[in-house]
Amino acid sequence: MTDLERRIDQGTGREPADIVLRGGRFFDLVTGELVASDIAICGDTIVGTVEAYEGREIIDISGKIVVPGFIDTHLHIESSLVTPHEFDRCVLPYGVTTVICDPHEIANVLGTEGIQFFLDSAEQTIMDIRVQLSSCVPATHLETAGADLPIERLLPFRHHPKVIGLAEFMNFPGVIHKDPICMAKLEAFQDGHIDGHSPLLSGRDLNGYLSARIRTDHECTTAAEAMEKIRKGMHILVREGSVSKDLHALIPILTERLSPFLALCTDDRNPLDIAEQGHLDYLIREAIRNGVEPLAVYRAASISAARAFGLRDRGLVAPGWRADLVVVDTLENCKAEMVFSAGRRVTDALFATRKSVAPVGLDSVKARIVKAADFGVPVAEGETPVIGVMPGKIITEHRRFRLPTSGNQTSVDLDNDIIKVAVIERHGKNGNHANGFVQGFGLKKGAIASTVGHDSHNICVVGVSEEDMALAANRLGDIKGGFVVVENGKVTGEIPLPVAGLMSLEPYESVRDTLHHLRQAAYALGTTLEEPFLQVAFLPLPVIPHLKISDKGMVDVDKFCLIG
Repeated sequence: MTDLERRIDQGTGREPADIVLRGGRFFDLVTGELVASDIAICGDTIVGTVEAYEGREIIDISGKIVVPGFIDTHLHIESSLVTPHEFDRCVLPYGVTTVICDPHEIANVLGTEGIQFFLDSAEQTIMDIRVQLSSCVPATHLETAGADLPIERLLPFRHHPKVIGLAEFMNFPGVIHKDPICMAKLEAFQDGHIDGHSPLLSGRDLNGYLSARIRTDHECTTAAEAMEKIRKGMHILVREGSVSKDLHALIPILTERLSPFLALCTDDRNPLDIAEQGHLDYLIREAIRNGVEPLAVYRAASISAARAFGLRDRGLVAPGWRADLVVVDTLENCKAEMVFSAGRRVTDALFATRKSVAPVGLDSVKARIVKAADFGVPVAEGETPVIGVMPGKIITEHRRFRLPTSGNQTSVDLDNDIIKVAVIERHGKNGNHANGFVQGFGLKKGAIASTVGHDSHNICVVGVSEEDMALAANRLGDIKGGFVVVENGKVTGEIPLPVAGLMSLEPYESVRDTLHHLRQAAYALGTTLEEPFLQVAFLPLPVIPHLKISDKGMVDVDKFCLIG
């Protein structure tokens, strides 16, 4: 008997279902009703609702509610600091049964080797990991990346069963100005999904960008920005991650009327935040707590997300749909008490059935040794440019200050919360090193360094002391990448991330516990940021102006936004 025949027989009741969930209700995302019903499952498919069923296995879910599995529509698994296998084990129990990832970070370090690692991993994980092919490698000509992925190197992956389309097209000026490299990639994916990335883009420039058949955007930071993009046909991915926190600003658009054009994403959350708050379940709880109708946010978390990315087999609790299901206590609490991925109940034993995938990029940190003198900034006339950190955003401000000097060197200004920042090339290509100043970290001493440095993932280090900055940067080479905290000449916290300098080889529980200690070490330096390490990671992003992009390059130099 074929699988199709089995499904029909079990759906009609001629044969007992493989699994029956009995005694609960399911949330009908079409009508908004809570429907008391058995739910029959055959293999990976729901075959019966709103009827009574017998099953080979009957699971009592009395008093519980069944909702479709959650879909995270945009993330970079590397930024969770664990491998795809550990991400699977960490996040799936929270009800996230599908993720749409862009291996942009590992691709910028290792190129096609990194993409292949993700595709191989996606074929083994229990959750359904779908991959979008990284469109911006390198992300910019302003920094040295570890790889280059022109369209010719992406096309061999085009028809892989785990590939959805082309990942976030960050180079929107390149689209608007018809850069040949951008055009080649866009032309190749005109018949597939092209993911967007267009922070603050509006007006005719937005129209031109969308004319390239780019359909989604996760970079909206205001309701007004989101509404313009929705009106112009974009599907908005409401983001709430460890650094970028846009949910509260976008609460006004999370309505039943707009929910078919909305989805949820994290972009990204680390294991410590997941343990303390949750994943997409946290976004759902927080939205409802702020007055969003459950129907609107649960649609965004599942059926609307699936439709935005062409996943037509999932997102509803209904016969014929993929059995990605979450059994929750209440819609408001959204506590996952049982999870099914393609009809399989998620347990430790299920994770044990996966085949391992060999790690890659274990020798990717090739930076030169630095010394304290390398972090000097010579005195210049007038005011000094300073990067202004905005907590909870990857958007920064272009600020200028008259900084104190010592001899022929410009010094930090702790009274104004201005410290040093440096980016050190770590791919072994040219040894480049650039220094500057940043405001908003709150550091009073020491240094923090990272090989997670979006998007090219060179070493980024911030600090008060040049000696501590040198120690922190050099220590990253010893541990093959990661995060390091230094205070008064001593390493007070570190986490090795040897997989491309981005991911740990340890279980997510170990990463979570180490991150807790690392955060405490950073707080001891005086930082006031909730996520100082990811904020460091986003500092190397080049800035691009947003006003009058297509008007002969005319810009307002006081308004910049990061492109990562």
